[in-house]
Amino acid sequence: FKVLGPSCEKGSELIIRTVKAANSLDIEYSLEKVMDQEKIMEFGVIVTPALVIDDHVKFTGNIPSVEEIEKAMV
Repeated sequence: FKVLGPSCEKGSELIIRTVKAANSLDIEYSLEKVMDQEKIMEFGVIVTPALVIDDHVKFTGNIPSVEEIEKAMV
């Protein structure tokens, strides 16, 4: 998983929810925080935070619920 965006409260919350979702589904994962603007733009993301799962942008500009993240993971 990748969380795109600068270090901020929303980005931190997205990381927490992503970890909770992965743990509840018992998924092995690695989590990368991407703060480099050029790398973020490579995903076509303009509004952060964003969550990338398997190299596909799933959420941008908002903080989805743990349940929404779980659905995107399966």
